[in-house]
Amino acid sequence: MNILVCIKQIIDPEVPVRDFRIDEAKRQAERGSAKLVSNIFCENALETALQLRELSRGSKIVTLSYGPPSAEESLRKAIAMKADGAALVNQEAENPDPLTVARVLAAAARKLGPFDVVMVGREAGDWGAGQTGSLLAEELGMPCVSFVDRIELDGSKLKIRRQTDWGWEFLQCETPIVLTITNDEHNVPRIPKVRDVMMSGRQPLTKLALGDLGLNNPVAEGGYYDVAKLFIPQKESKCEFVVGDTPEQRVESLARGLAKLSGAL
Repeated sequence: MNILVCIKQIIDPEVPVRDFRIDEAKRQAERGSAKLVSNIFCENALETALQLRELSRGSKIVTLSYGPPSAEESLRKAIAMKADGAALVNQEAENPDPLTVARVLAAAARKLGPFDVVMVGREAGDWGAGQTGSLLAEELGMPCVSFVDRIELDGSKLKIRRQTDWGWEFLQCETPIVLTITNDEHNVPRIPKVRDVMMSGRQPLTKLALGDLGLNNPVAEGGYYDVAKLFIPQKESKCEFVVGDTPEQRVESLARGLAKLSGAL
């Protein structure tokens, strides 16, 4: 079984609020002092793939990222976690929309594959659109199951558990298939050993450009969507002290203030 896991590198979502900044001109978050990390749902997907490989002998896992050169760090971490291979497609545009990402990932998957199972995180921790997985399935012509948290083998088929608003659904699926993976206590990413982290830097990494995939312009004609404005809302607050020489005067002052706020006065 050949498994492809797509990984996205994002600005650390745990950056302190005081350090979070928005570039309103570019309509994106500024990195500032924040570090870059692998999207946690992508790591859940990788952990799920590793567990599936343990159930099926001879399976191989390839990780794929469409991002800037820094995304190599996330792929190296995936190799340290025991992925069999990794490929990076150079991202030329800033903040590509989900359809553009899906088109690039699909083209790379066809070049690197074929694959029986394609896994992506349910959403990215930066924009949270949650659309890439289903769009990727459409581009590859495969069925898609979303919000999967556990996978088991059932003969030649997959037995899948997915989260819903009312509990869990259990599905029996044939391959090839695209799965979007959500978090669960069962797929918490494993911590790679120090030796594996050191060795991951020596492993070969496939690097691709859009031209290598036959994509001169993967952006959707007319645009898929556009971020009109991105900003941090400003909230003003005021404070008035209740004054009075006696408790009765302070209570009366408080009552008048509340009445004023409610428009009664």
